[in-house]
Amino acid sequence: MLAVTHPKDNGGLKYVGLAVAAAALYALSVPLSKLLMDSVSPGALAGLLYLGAGAGMWSYLGMRRMAGGTSSARPVGKRDIPYFVAMVALDIAAPLLLMAGLAACAPETISLLNNFEIVATALIARAAFGESISPKLWAGIASMTTSCMLLSVEPGTGVSFSSGSLLVLGVCLCWGIENNCTAAIADCDPALVVAVKGAGSGAGALAVALLGGSPLPSLVPALLAMALGFASYGLSILAYVTAQRGLGAARTSAYYAVGPFIGVAVAWAIFGETPGASFVVALALMALGSWLSLPDN
Repeated sequence: MLAVTHPKDNGGLKYVGLAVAAAALYALSVPLSKLLMDSVSPGALAGLLYLGAGAGMWSYLGMRRMAGGTSSARPVGKRDIPYFVAMVALDIAAPLLLMAGLAACAPETISLLNNFEIVATALIARAAFGESISPKLWAGIASMTTSCMLLSVEPGTGVSFSSGSLLVLGVCLCWGIENNCTAAIADCDPALVVAVKGAGSGAGALAVALLGGSPLPSLVPALLAMALGFASYGLSILAYVTAQRGLGAARTSAYYAVGPFIGVAVAWAIFGETPGASFVVALALMALGSWLSLPDN
């Protein structure tokens, strides 16, 4: 696999702000998706979220062209095609797994487990692209992995792992690979990357869901799902891809770590659930791991 270089701007507040904004926007998707599941099946919801992101970005690109705007990013070339294909394929699998996991688990648990994406992204960035991992980041990876193990154990069953948690860990693995594929095309037009990702992945996920027997929702829930997808997936991914242009895959993922904690807070506010002792310990370990994963400069 080709090595990837990024125009690093380690101290750039612009890129850090974009990474945090991406995290905050995505954090809304888990608890609000849980609410939408009362009227939309998990499979259909997965496809509609990405279709909303794709439709919004294609509309933005159309309006930008009519206004005479252009992008300073490099054009897409033949060497980018494998990354686009892999990105779309992984984003077909990931949302289907995520919605299936969300249907079986509490939203605050799913929000916190999403931070395993940092572990997957960092390890894949190291193995495939040669990005360095400091001793501090290794400690953060260990802390987050321990937290995920606690969150994944089925209460009252000893060492049995819950199916919903394992599905979400599979999601994080998909997104860890996908983040590095996206980093390889981060110097392309971010809006175009999100438009292709959303349309391709959304159509694929929805087709898989319908072939599997998931019913189409009524108009209003479908539009709400697409609106949520535009904000939590489209605008979030646009900010994330832009941040990667200045920070690289591993560093952007580290700043993005604030998202799951926002998701936990929103889930508690909406559903009013009281966390158990193991969740509190896992939350503390995840917070420690996320802090250790932040860059020093």
